Amino acid sequence: MKEWQGISEFVATAETNSFSAASQRLGLSVAQVSRNIAALESRLKMQLLYRSTRSVSLTEEGKLYLPHCQHLVAALREANQLIQQRNEQPQGLIRVTAPVYFGEQIIAPLLNDFMQQYDDLRLDLNLTNDTVDLVEGSYDLAIRLGHLGNPRLRARRLGSRRHFVVGADSYFQRFGMPLQLEDLSQHRCFTGTVRQWRFMVNGKAQALTPVSHIHCNNGIALRDAALKGLGLAMLPDYYVQDALATGQLQEVLADYRQPDDGIWALYPESRQQIPKVRVLIDYLVDNLQR
Repeated sequence: MKEWQGISEFVATAETNSFSAASQRLGLSVAQVSRNIAALESRLKMQLLYRSTRSVSLTEEGKLYLPHCQHLVAALREANQLIQQRNEQPQGLIRVTAPVYFGEQIIAPLLNDFMQQYDDLRLDLNLTNDTVDLVEGSYDLAIRLGHLGNPRLRARRLGSRRHFVVGADSYFQRFGMPLQLEDLSQHRCFTGTVRQWRFMVNGKAQALTPVSHIHCNNGIALRDAALKGLGLAMLPDYYVQDALATGQLQEVLADYRQPDDGIWALYPESRQQIPKVRVLIDYLVDNLQR
């Protein structure tokens, strides 16, 4: 239909800020992408994009128009995927987003193993600590950690993660080990994105906000500080399990350890009926719950 001409091209260009990147995403020439967007602007009698030799950006009208077009493209994509899936073999493009470090260390290797099994499957993996909108971003699946709070999405628990309060022997030789939660006020503690440390006391959850000797929104940096004997860090298992196994770090306050929280797959409800998404989620469950 003529009314659809340029919609997909406009969305792809706006999301990538590039005619070239949009052409690669859509499998069209740069010239065709540009022509179709120009035709759309002509029908609307309104400019949607500012164009220069170096960049592309949205006009005010384009910013208003874009979310509606993103929903249209996402809905059309879902409809096409549902009708075109004639068997249970995963095929086509699957778009996944995951947190950066957990994605690098855990999710990306699993996805690469998964891709080896299916020749007709393509992967677009975006590692970011930002909470992206799955519908507007046309994602099939998001990997999220911890507590959830989005009723618009379906969720399936893939596995669990455990938090440890850790320090190096060189630190404990100088400052001793905390034995009770109240001892933490006398220790050098590190905080990250979440400044509160959570514990279990007599079967009840308790939050504590330590004074930050070091604050950083990066777990690798906090692990390094702990390894160098600068203080205590509370970090998930995938940051510290190797250092705990080798004795480079030691856990303290294990009796107060908070319950394990979740590793989740989030996806729009319509995606659960698409074979590639269902098979991938089953694969992640099998491999993350070992």
